Amino acid sequence: MHITQILAALPLDRADPAPLFRQLYGAVKEAILNGAIGAGLQLPPTRELCRLLGVSRQTVLNAYAQLTAEGYLSGSVGKGTFVSAQLPAAARSVVAPGLLRPLSARGEGYVAAMGRVAWHQGKLRAFRVGMPALELFPFDVWSRLAARRWRRPDHLMGYSEPAGYLPLRELLCVYLLAARGVRCTPEQIIITSGSQQALFLLSTILLGPGDAAWMESPGYRGAAGPLRAGGARVFPVPIDAEGLDVAYGAAHCAHAKLVYVTPSHQLPLGVAMSLPRRLQLLAWAAKARAWVVEDDYDSEYRYTGAPLASLQSLDRAACVVYVGTLSKVLFPGLRLGYMVAPPGLAPALARAKAVLDRHTAIVPQMVLADFIAEGHFGRHIKRTRELHGERRALLLRAIGRELDGELRCGPSDTGLEICAHFRRGHDEDAVARAGLEQGIELRPLGHYAEPDAAPGCRAAPGLLLGFAAVPQAEIDSGAALLGRILRTR
Repeated sequence: MHITQILAALPLDRADPAPLFRQLYGAVKEAILNGAIGAGLQLPPTRELCRLLGVSRQTVLNAYAQLTAEGYLSGSVGKGTFVSAQLPAAARSVVAPGLLRPLSARGEGYVAAMGRVAWHQGKLRAFRVGMPALELFPFDVWSRLAARRWRRPDHLMGYSEPAGYLPLRELLCVYLLAARGVRCTPEQIIITSGSQQALFLLSTILLGPGDAAWMESPGYRGAAGPLRAGGARVFPVPIDAEGLDVAYGAAHCAHAKLVYVTPSHQLPLGVAMSLPRRLQLLAWAAKARAWVVEDDYDSEYRYTGAPLASLQSLDRAACVVYVGTLSKVLFPGLRLGYMVAPPGLAPALARAKAVLDRHTAIVPQMVLADFIAEGHFGRHIKRTRELHGERRALLLRAIGRELDGELRCGPSDTGLEICAHFRRGHDEDAVARAGLEQGIELRPLGHYAEPDAAPGCRAAPGLLLGFAAVPQAEIDSGAALLGRILRTR
């Protein structure tokens, strides 16, 4: 086909918002790359091409100029415009997907690591887990604080410390000591892009390929993912009424280098680790020279009595790394979390974080510091704890009214969800699918078990039911619907 015919057939769409010169540039570039226009061929003069395509000469001049600047065309006044002769011959066939270059083994591990993690999809509905009551968040206050920061942008535009905004770390020290008994200095705190980044950093820095790590089973799938991505061997350890079964882990995997626990509110079973079990874990970790990662993801929401003291507050061997998140007390989209590391470990974690993203976005950190310093943070936690407590009570009453013969509730004095076991034999996944078809979200407890876990490391069949983000009417209607599903299966 003659080059004039090729150019005349180039797809230009005047309804497309992209400028015509960009469309022409892209079409000619693609024709050169796929071999339709060969190296060394002469292109028509700009006046001839603009008449051929029905566009302005400036459109053609701009397209030619961009193609020349990028090396696709060459030429000069009086000699004409040519496709660059230095371009290698283009591949004329599309490579089949199966023949693409493979990922590295490490890349494959990263891609597969979070494959079993469930994501929120669609609009909010009963009984979504892991979500606070977003309607109570004072977005007007947050917007005002953010606007105030942006009115003085000179100090926002540069790079910041990898460990995070120092005033925020200072405020978190005060808050964590008062609320959770965490003893630390600002130098021990590293601000992260959500607790997920903290878990990834810890898995990468503290473990080598093949190292063993204890993982609660059933437990948080989002923590097992980073462990596997780092090449660790995840060893499932069962949960009983006192929390992680330390004796089981010590007997079956004594050489573990790291332990992941949610001691204040175990996910998903809801139990709190007893004091004897906490002391047993710390004693074992000190003797084995293992690290303990304490994920304290939602303990601000305790509805009977004061929040439990952290595991970190009992640590005398500098083996506990405390991980916290703002997703449950503010909103998940903020993507702010933090680690409290032992003094000897904190500098290494800060430097490792700099490799990932240099530092977490500074403006949200500044706004959060103002939010805490002016008292909005404490008031917001108080308001949301009250509303979440009311919704928890509503769900418990609805279960008693609609589902008493079908569900048996586990501990429910902390958190944003209630663990409920089936009283009769039900297929968790089938129940969850039926619920989704009828407009409610039901998270099977089997989702939280390690794939290769022994029977003792699996929860009795049941569901995790979120209540914090769900309005009263939807709690009542959702419970009635779940009752109908269970009674008809």
